[in-house]
Amino acid sequence: MDQINLATLPLLLLAAFIAGAINAVAGGGTLFSFTALGLLIPLKNANATNSALLTPASLISALAFLKELRSQWRLFLILLIPTLLGSYAGATTLINTSDEAFRRTVPFLILFAVMLFAFKDQITQIVKQMRGTNVATTFNEVGEPHISPLGYVWGIGFQFITGFYGGYFGAGIGILMISSFSLMGLRDMHRMNALKNPLAFMINGVAAVRLFLDGLVILPLAIPMSIAAMAGGYISARMSRRINQKYLRRFVIIYGFVIAIYMFARYWLGWLA
Repeated sequence: MDQINLATLPLLLLAAFIAGAINAVAGGGTLFSFTALGLLIPLKNANATNSALLTPASLISALAFLKELRSQWRLFLILLIPTLLGSYAGATTLINTSDEAFRRTVPFLILFAVMLFAFKDQITQIVKQMRGTNVATTFNEVGEPHISPLGYVWGIGFQFITGFYGGYFGAGIGILMISSFSLMGLRDMHRMNALKNPLAFMINGVAAVRLFLDGLVILPLAIPMSIAAMAGGYISARMSRRINQKYLRRFVIIYGFVIAIYMFARYWLGWLA
């Protein structure tokens, strides 16, 4: 913790600002705030603090789709229970994971998150094909889905897995949830985002509280970085029409792969330590 001083705090705030800005228009910004923290504090503390600083931004995103959420509150409540249980279990698993084991796991978690982000369009197409042939869901005259019992079983089970992953690490949970909702039978993106955003808030929030109670969250960093992330998201959203999302996504993917390689070299090969 001694490495955190007035000289490094502006760099962390900048990383959080960039993370918020990228999340607002393309996604994947979580990697920036996490890796910036990971260079200065232990990775478990970095992960916990990152979950805490993302929670307010998740709440703001959830409130933006409140109107769409009201029309499907029953489905939200059904998915909420496995979300809370999964996130708590994931955060508890993180707490009980040794520092060495987590350091060795991080490169693969980052690589998994980057792969989700890099191939999310292909994942979406695969899910659409699977939905068309495997999910027994019908629609009424206004296009609202009647989710089958099998769809509910799938959604509840996969939401627990997503919550667990989010409570343990977090990057990429949005893509996982959108894919799961599509397989359940949902097809309107606004409705899916209306479910995804509050559930993401619950995942981040439960994990943040659980990790805070265990002393892993560094509040003096989480609070100012959270403010910086929200500022970045607000400004980026206002400028979204001027930002080329294709090139931004490529930048995030390249950055993620470089960080994964760096983490692997450092924590598996003992280089760059």
